[in-house]
Amino acid sequence: MAQKTLFNEWTNVVSEGRNDLVFEYKHKDYGAYQIRRNYNRTIFIALLITAATSVFLISIPAIMDWINSSKEEKVEAVDITAVDLTAPPPVDETEPPPPPPPPPPVMETVKFTPPVVEDEKVEEDPPPVQTEETPQISTVTQEGEGNNDIIIPDEGSGNGVVEPVVEAPLTIVEQMPTFPGGEAEMMKFIQKNVQYPQVEKEAGISGTCYVTFVVEKDGSITDVKVLRGVNGGPGCDKEAIRVVKAMPGWKPGKQNGREVRVQFNLPIKFTIR
Repeated sequence: MAQKTLFNEWTNVVSEGRNDLVFEYKHKDYGAYQIRRNYNRTIFIALLITAATSVFLISIPAIMDWINSSKEEKVEAVDITAVDLTAPPPVDETEPPPPPPPPPPVMETVKFTPPVVEDEKVEEDPPPVQTEETPQISTVTQEGEGNNDIIIPDEGSGNGVVEPVVEAPLTIVEQMPTFPGGEAEMMKFIQKNVQYPQVEKEAGISGTCYVTFVVEKDGSITDVKVLRGVNGGPGCDKEAIRVVKAMPGWKPGKQNGREVRVQFNLPIKFTIR
């Protein structure tokens, strides 16, 4: 039996005698027996680690000071050169002064003259001086005598037919041409007569066709053209021209109380419903 000491008392749970007696017929390779047997060694190792950690933590400031002191900045060596402070030699007054530096190059500039607005004065030519050779102006037509007669040259034989001069169509007149019944009737006529082209309808093409035409003096429609057609829909443009040509006669436009030719622009919209 082990000698009775402070650590071998029966009340000491880690006593070897007590453990041998308690675990006499039990497994001793692991479990409580090994824990009780190695308890003192475990406590010693824990205390040793705790003490070493405490010493390291306390020594951290001293370690940091030692590291900082070892990294002293190197002071660069300053080259000290002796400077001669003796007075400069006297200036020779007979020696001419150095020439002045050349002036900077002059940039080419153009002077800006503000424009002056003046009232434009139109000089009228003086009236011609009437002489004996100048044709006399009178309120009565009479035959002349001698060399003062006016001779009209013969321009050759002709059939005596003068072709009428076609007036250019106007765009804005005092009284614009109108569709019979007004604009509302014109819209009804277009909606009733326009047939949506089948190809454009199946392709889902829609848009607005701008048509221009001339309303003659008698109200007839001529010179029908497309200003801007439907994008990708030539069939819509042809249909718009067909409908405009099928319109009845318009009420002609007037300028200064007489009928004139007027150019008219009309948008026709093609929409798939």
